[in-house]
Amino acid sequence: MNTLVTGANGFLGSWLVRALLARGHVAACLVRPGSDVSGLVGLEYERLEGDVMDASSLARAVQGRDVVFHLAGLRRAATREDFMRINAEGTRRICEAMVATGARPRLVLASSLGASGPSTPGRPKVEEDPLQPAEWYGESKAEAERIAFSYADRLPVTVVRPPRIVGPGDQENLTLFKLVSRGLRLELGGGPRPLTLVDVEDVVDLLLLLAERDEALGQAFFVGHPQPLTLEELQGLVAEALSVQPRTVRVSPAVLTALATVADGVSQVTGRRLPLNRKFARQLLAPAWTCSSAKAERVLGFRATRDVADSLRRSAHWYKERGWL
Repeated sequence: MNTLVTGANGFLGSWLVRALLARGHVAACLVRPGSDVSGLVGLEYERLEGDVMDASSLARAVQGRDVVFHLAGLRRAATREDFMRINAEGTRRICEAMVATGARPRLVLASSLGASGPSTPGRPKVEEDPLQPAEWYGESKAEAERIAFSYADRLPVTVVRPPRIVGPGDQENLTLFKLVSRGLRLELGGGPRPLTLVDVEDVVDLLLLLAERDEALGQAFFVGHPQPLTLEELQGLVAEALSVQPRTVRVSPAVLTALATVADGVSQVTGRRLPLNRKFARQLLAPAWTCSSAKAERVLGFRATRDVADSLRRSAHWYKERGWL
């Protein structure tokens, strides 16, 4: 396949590019000028400088492609408008550029469980549930999905909705690793709050499948390990990976929210991005973040099978190699 990957220099994107090249596909990578591309070092990819908001760079990038993997997006932003501009409107511009080629390349969009919103402890989210995002990032991803599927009469479109992704290169979970490495294990009151996790290579495997299987067209798919974990269990596995024995610190939801509010204030005054913020606190305090991958198994014969504990061990090794822990 002749493919384009937006967000190729990110965590998921760099793993996808490696997999594409290993399978003999062409991987063109759309990266913004000045971006950190260290995750792509040593890979024989085609570098294209551009931006999802730059129509001219998109027109050049999508030309001649069989598949466009649209992974680029904001995970952190100061305003709802910033999220919507990049994650939602950026998706529209990708679709417009693809339609303009007249060749009907396939769009594989990376969305998020955040687009569906939190689940309940006893019932994981399924694809047929209405999208009910609980924060700005999720809203922007839900809108990106709606936009992508609105082009389904002009483009072959399919969507993957990963939950929390783990594996070497992941920075979203670094805060938890740092806390545990310093001998702390948080226990939040009012739990347990189950989480679905997934290894980055399982997500990549499903992305590649979505690029090839016609049964996937016009549909969204969750991908996750079938056994959820609580935050406390997750930290326990991180402790094992780091070979530490942390002490448990019990924190009430009210205290966590107050600390997150203070941290946001400090970040606004100093310009420093602290590991704790109100968005992260709201995510931690949601009743559950779980999803079922039964549809992917039923429709595509795919199941995420990589062991999360091993993913966390590999992540810990990766952090240590770089001196992050």
